[in-house]
Amino acid sequence: MIKRFPVFAAAMAAIACAFPQSIQREGNGRQPQQPTSQKQEEKPEKQGSAWTLDPTLGTHIPSTIDTLTYNYQRQTIPSMISDAYASQGNLGGEGINMVFFERPVTSKFLFDDAITPWIQTIGKQKFYNVYVPTTLLSYNFGGSKQNAQNRLRGIFAGNVNRRIGIGAHIDYLHSKGCYENQAAKNFNFGLSFYYLGDRYEGQAFFNHFNTTIKANGGITDDLYILDPAQLQGGDDKIEAKSIPTRLSAAQNRLNGSQFYMNHAYKIGFWEDEQVNDTLTRKKYVPVTKIIYSMDFKSGHHEFKNRNGEQGREFWQEAYFNADRTDDNTRYWTLSNTVGISMVEGFRKWAKFAIAAYATYEHRHYEQADPEKYVASESEHELTPLPEGLFPPVAKSHLIWVGGRISKQKGTAIRYNADAKFGLLGAVTGDIDINGDISTRFRMLGDTVSIRAYGWFKNSATTYLLQKYISNHFIWNNSFGKTRSFRVGGELVIPWTKTKLRAGVENLQNYVYFDESSKPAQYGGNVQVFSATLDQKLRFGIWNWNNTITYQTSSNSDVIPLPALSIYSNMFLHFRAFRVLDLQIGIDCDWYSRYYGLQLQPATMTFHTQKDVKVGNYAFCNAYVTARLYKVRFYVLWSHVNQGLFSKDYFSMPHYPVNPRRLMLGVSVDFAD
Repeated sequence: MIKRFPVFAAAMAAIACAFPQSIQREGNGRQPQQPTSQKQEEKPEKQGSAWTLDPTLGTHIPSTIDTLTYNYQRQTIPSMISDAYASQGNLGGEGINMVFFERPVTSKFLFDDAITPWIQTIGKQKFYNVYVPTTLLSYNFGGSKQNAQNRLRGIFAGNVNRRIGIGAHIDYLHSKGCYENQAAKNFNFGLSFYYLGDRYEGQAFFNHFNTTIKANGGITDDLYILDPAQLQGGDDKIEAKSIPTRLSAAQNRLNGSQFYMNHAYKIGFWEDEQVNDTLTRKKYVPVTKIIYSMDFKSGHHEFKNRNGEQGREFWQEAYFNADRTDDNTRYWTLSNTVGISMVEGFRKWAKFAIAAYATYEHRHYEQADPEKYVASESEHELTPLPEGLFPPVAKSHLIWVGGRISKQKGTAIRYNADAKFGLLGAVTGDIDINGDISTRFRMLGDTVSIRAYGWFKNSATTYLLQKYISNHFIWNNSFGKTRSFRVGGELVIPWTKTKLRAGVENLQNYVYFDESSKPAQYGGNVQVFSATLDQKLRFGIWNWNNTITYQTSSNSDVIPLPALSIYSNMFLHFRAFRVLDLQIGIDCDWYSRYYGLQLQPATMTFHTQKDVKVGNYAFCNAYVTARLYKVRFYVLWSHVNQGLFSKDYFSMPHYPVNPRRLMLGVSVDFAD
């Protein structure tokens, strides 16, 4: 299998890194997400500890070293991201989470949002403190020569000593797609480092990604899926690769980097710590932290189309060239944060931590310059440029100040509250207040946990939603600040294996992409309510896990959502021959019918439409997942129910999901 990728196999061997990340579904809320394991029952092997970082102050957020067998096979299908995930059908391609409370915050570079699941963000960046060097290799593959899908992934984690740790990751995904002109190629890599000393601690990472995605604009006629006989003179069989698409010479290329570092100098005192009855040792107790964080991000987006005839049929406007498109947009941002924090628990009376900080950020955007474009020599007329165009280069200087109070130790009550206020630039008047509180208590011999959270945000709209210029789209908006208020909670009852989540959000001045594929601001209020039941059933080796989400939007023209989404997984879980851990089952994703969002390939965004409904189709997979010592592997027969009860298997209007095919994968743990 590795012979298919000799270059990457050699690179992996050179850095001795390979540790597949588990399939993660993002947490709740449109804020930086922390990875959470899918519906887990197993306990991971104890290999050490892991954490992610709060990007503002560098606070550690406990995480896991996850090598679980459960649902390992789902990493090969796009619907692994969410119970209701709208995509162009191919792994690695554009998509959007249709469970509203699971959507991440809108990024500063709007093109990143469509491929967030396939790139490494700060919320996914883990640091590992491991007992032994951890080196694993994961390779997943399937399909035929024409529609092959391959993914090679890994992470290396090792400690120089108990204070210093290093890490690396690599992720190469290449999927030709089951339909024409939708191939996706993603290459990600990164390095990380940390030092945890008594007085000083520092953490840093560098990540880079490079993504190329063919844009086919969807199939030309949905009947090729729904009723091919009607288009083929009675022949009801058709190969997916032979279905014509609206675009054949268009593609997006997106690449970006992030370098982040956090430093903290701890002021405190030494005290004696009792090791045993006769031995004591000195322990440094930090009282105050002086903190500095730096975060640099950059991005570059290109959209190209080399078929002018198709372009003129697909897009209404062509401002610079009617025969071809060469769009380029760049950005970079540099933020610096300084803060001071009183450490929780340095004395018995110090029951909480309190911090204050200030952030300065510089943002830089570069777009097309109309004065440098030469009108194409073509018989086709160009669209006149609108009046009052803005400069192609935009720079902004932004300042925030904020404070935080938190309690993360103890079992009775834990809480966190953060408030941030914009003082300079476009963010003047911005308010971001959020917090959560949780408690755990014993009941019927087990621990019940309850968590409540909420936020209020008054935020400036990101620059590219305000001003954008390209061959097919130009907008110059003056949107007001958006306001959102959300409250919600979660209840976990372990003895019944039940988890309940519910929340409601009110949004005002919400910015979305309308039917013209351009951003629009709705001046009224939109309410979204969501409730999720996660219920696991088990009897012996038989298991049935279900997640049911109900959500409703008060204005479906602005925020269309499937009212009901269900993930159901029925499987047998047992150990064979005392050493082989097996999971054998079938799982399905289903969501109710709604007017699905449509992909605009030129901007990698999703806009509303009122012509086509999608949904009410169960996408089912039969699988066998196994673990033998330090080796995990799976066999997946995806979309096993294709054509059995319905042929309406569209994820978005004119974008069908992948047809039935066989997928395989293996992961080997080379931990020393």
